[in-house]
Amino acid sequence: MTQLRSLGFFICFFAWSVIMNLAFLPALPFDRKWIVLGQRIWANGIVFLLQNICGLRLEIRGKEYLSKGAAIVAAKHQSAFETMVFHRITDDPAIILKKELLNIPVYGWYCRKTKMIAVDRKGHAAALKSMLAQAQQAIEDERPIIIFPEGTRSPLDEDLPFQPGIAALYTKLQQPVTPVALNTGLFWPRKSFFCRPGVMVIEFLPPIEAGLDRKVFMKELKERIETKTQALVAEGRENYLS
Repeated sequence: MTQLRSLGFFICFFAWSVIMNLAFLPALPFDRKWIVLGQRIWANGIVFLLQNICGLRLEIRGKEYLSKGAAIVAAKHQSAFETMVFHRITDDPAIILKKELLNIPVYGWYCRKTKMIAVDRKGHAAALKSMLAQAQQAIEDERPIIIFPEGTRSPLDEDLPFQPGIAALYTKLQQPVTPVALNTGLFWPRKSFFCRPGVMVIEFLPPIEAGLDRKVFMKELKERIETKTQALVAEGRENYLS
């Protein structure tokens, strides 16, 4: 039954994505706020489909730790879900993503219009400089920056090394960083079309203040994210998979 529900979800997910991509095409020449609205509606629809088809609910914890407006949010990355859900739980996010995604027809156009922060992974120093310039503009525009410090989805129960991009943002922008832990990979695994019923928890943790030594910051960020993520995964297993 779970497999059938997962199949039904993904059919509806792709249909919903096509509908939303086409519906907001006429808004592209106008103010970017309409595309931002479309991204939020799209994300809300995905959450609705997950709950009503797969029996998979979303719970947000600790949102009081997220500043309104300019912010740096560093999130664990276990599932495709994280690339969508921040359109729902933050206002006008500037998500750091691979530059190649901008080349995808329609989807890439929307990313450009909403000023996502595109990074060329092969660009080294030039790519880092470009990322920092885009991030600085996002802060000036009072937008939250969403970064996945691992740079890719991590397998469940594994913690990948954090990439230097988050340290560069922290040092250059002189902003607090809000860590985010989650257990999404337990219910929607990476590189999988299989969704288990249960409750996906995304938890914002107390911000790490600006101005720390780079190494101290990286150690603290990783420790907070991984410790809480392990606890959330254990909670999910005990409550829904035992």
